Amino acid sequence: MKFGGTSVGDVAAFERVFGIVSSQLERKPVVVVSAMTKVTDALLAAFETAKKGDFAEAIASLEPHFDRHVEVTKHFIPEGSSNLFDAELEFARGELSDLLMRVTRRSLPLSMLKDAIVSYGEQLSSRLLAEVLKAKGVNARQVDSRRVIVTDDEFGAAQPLIDETNELVKLELGSIIDADEVPIMGGFIAGNRAGETTTLGRGGSDYSAAIVAAALGASELQIWTDVTGVMTCDPRICGEARTIPVLSYEEAAELAYFGAKVLHPKTIKPAVDNAIPVRVCNTFEPNEVGTMVLADSGETPNKIKSIAHKKNITILRISSARMLGSYGFMSAVFQVFERFRTVIDVISTSEVSIALTLDNTAEIEKIVTELTRLGDVEVESGYSVICVVGEGLRASTGLASTVFSTIEDVNVALISHGASSVNLTFVVKEDLAADVIKKLHQEFF
Repeated sequence: MKFGGTSVGDVAAFERVFGIVSSQLERKPVVVVSAMTKVTDALLAAFETAKKGDFAEAIASLEPHFDRHVEVTKHFIPEGSSNLFDAELEFARGELSDLLMRVTRRSLPLSMLKDAIVSYGEQLSSRLLAEVLKAKGVNARQVDSRRVIVTDDEFGAAQPLIDETNELVKLELGSIIDADEVPIMGGFIAGNRAGETTTLGRGGSDYSAAIVAAALGASELQIWTDVTGVMTCDPRICGEARTIPVLSYEEAAELAYFGAKVLHPKTIKPAVDNAIPVRVCNTFEPNEVGTMVLADSGETPNKIKSIAHKKNITILRISSARMLGSYGFMSAVFQVFERFRTVIDVISTSEVSIALTLDNTAEIEKIVTELTRLGDVEVESGYSVICVVGEGLRASTGLASTVFSTIEDVNVALISHGASSVNLTFVVKEDLAADVIKKLHQEFF
């Protein structure tokens, strides 16, 4: 069971987590927890402040966040009873002070110090959750993730060394589970072979949970968050949106890019590769059935599972007669984007032109300057990408016809279909996007 930051944000959130964990004790849960909401951001900000040389301000900025942890202990742990968290917090204060001073003095590599500092969010939340559960009668024990998940030395986005990690997970957690204790681990954090703290990068807590689930051969990986699974479309646009019961990994991967931020496909891959179902659940509505992600989910009668979208999209069109019948032209175009580290989203080509979309336009002027050496370049902003996702889309007859006849009064600027068997993507003006999504949702759901 993995709990995100909003699931451990305050006293009420901890109460909810206790209810969820205690209701599934017979299934022998392992709990992976993120840092409390806003704590990771605060630690990163403190690191940046210390880097500028303001050590006192860096330390002072963390106090309100320490206080939030203390508030939770005061609520759950009676005065006078054993409270290991207070000692842990004092220890963390001292170590963070030392680390931030080292940042100010540049006495160790900054990437290493940054991982060490940011890891305290999960170290504290996992210790706090273990103490809260114990105070409420659950036999819980904190496990230091840095001793269990082994990675390479790539600070900030370390890669797990799976074979070593699998052995350690079985060794460390197996005996705890056998003793009917509930292991509580911090997500996102790990350690390299030298014992230095590393972090797993974006979506790291989900990744930690998937790695542990795969190593233990768990029956299910539950991702507890603040939404009830993946929806048929954005509920803010269409009130009729509902939870999708089952998604394939491929469908989840396509939706993740389009802002269905519930899951990052890379992070759940270890579970999917080991045929462990991943369930997305809502901490605030624990009795609602969320979305189950499986390696393969099969088709639904109407083929479509979800309509996703992304705003603030810019279209670039590159036209050149040189492209006709020549090779290497696409390669030259892609090299420009690689040089400026800019991701291309949707792409469509004809014999003499390429159209592509970007959502990051930080380097667009430099990119356009370089591309004009290859051909004529047009830039248009203010678009949205709409993505219709479902198993078997590419193979289904008449589906594209239904999609485009439903929105026949809307000008479609770009279409990409056939690259993925589960995705039909097109681009429309941003001010029309909400209307397009409503019409499609009405038609298909």
